[in-house]
Amino acid sequence: MERHRDIDDDVEQGLGGAGKLKILRLLLQSPNHAFTRYEIGKTVPNDAVSIRNDLQTLVALNWVTALREHHLLKYVINREHEVVKRLAAFFRAVRYL
Repeated sequence: MERHRDIDDDVEQGLGGAGKLKILRLLLQSPNHAFTRYEIGKTVPNDAVSIRNDLQTLVALNWVTALREHHLLKYVINREHEVVKRLAAFFRAVRYL
């Protein structure tokens, strides 16, 4: 089976820490809700800077979409992304969701 280096890099970047996993789990559990960083911070036990950096990484990978709502930036899972679909299926299979 041929490896795809860009997909390898995306998965390693996107799953490179517990904070990102917890953010992904939160967003996948409520896929129709757009979360502020504050809301995410109440659920994900991490400092604000780490949450901001993790969200920037997930947005850059297009796994999470940032929405501007008035003066707030909100985040929602990108359910159309192929990697996100497979991660969601995997998380369900191992009961992480």
